[in-house]
Amino acid sequence: MFVKIKSKIFFLGCKDVIPLLIPVVPFGIIFGVVGIESGLGATITFLMSIIIFAGSSQLAFTQLFTSGATAPVIVSSVAIVNSRHFLYSAVIAQYLTKLKLFWKIILSYFLTDQAFIVSQKYFKQQPKNNLRHYHLLGSGFTLWFIWQLSTITGIVVGEVIPKELNLAFAVPLTFISLIIVDMKKLDHLIVAITSGIFAVIFFNLPLRTYIIVAAAAGILLAYGLTHTKLYRK
Repeated sequence: MFVKIKSKIFFLGCKDVIPLLIPVVPFGIIFGVVGIESGLGATITFLMSIIIFAGSSQLAFTQLFTSGATAPVIVSSVAIVNSRHFLYSAVIAQYLTKLKLFWKIILSYFLTDQAFIVSQKYFKQQPKNNLRHYHLLGSGFTLWFIWQLSTITGIVVGEVIPKELNLAFAVPLTFISLIIVDMKKLDHLIVAITSGIFAVIFFNLPLRTYIIVAAAAGILLAYGLTHTKLYRK
């Protein structure tokens, strides 16, 4: 009985994340192509998708590596780009407090942008479901599988893909697809626009720290708007 319920929740997670994976495919292909063109080789390029498992960080690593950046700069830049996952884990942690450490480690690996979006929503809808973490396992694993296939495709056929296709459009499209569902509310739209403005203004900050500045601005504004609403009530 429990196995059946676990499977149902797992495959629901797989199903829920699929719409957000459409731009992930060209994104993964781009990384595979860039990795080969940068001289990293097929093995290292593929291992990056398994070990780092974060598209934007992998691209940042590759670009910095090929430009001759030092190891501290590369590591710190990748860490900064991936720092948004601290926010994801802080939100998700409240739903996983009763899980064993083994489960937390596994789920932390699969906690990507897309998995966070769909599974957080499911967690809110199932506050008393002790098996809800299987949804995150399903959504995260599905994205992981598609990402690996996309990377392999980029590695294999990268040399024959015309540059005129300009597949780089998939990078911002991937993240736009994550927030578009939340743009129906005015306060969400205001926070997104504010973060975007800060990202543009501080784009030239070193080590891609504009990402942190933009995120902090959005978080502070969101806190202010939420606090104002609660105060009014």
